Amino acid sequence: MAIKFKILGMLAVVAALSACEGTDIERGAMGAVGGALAAEVLGTNVAGGALIGGALGATCDNTTTLCR
Repeated sequence: MAIKFKILGMLAVVAALSACEGTDIERGAMGAVGGALAAEVLGTNVAGGALIGGALGATCDNTTTLCR
């Protein structure tokens, strides 16, 4: 249960930081870092986490209002 709160807190911080970046590339880079960190904490594939995080960061402004 404690690891779940760590992950949620970490994702909230990454989401807040990625919203501060201006371009899709900057948000993608922040998302990749966040995805890699989350994957490391969860003990899963870090490269896969970075790939998913980067894709979500880069497309965040297209799919939500959080990154605008």
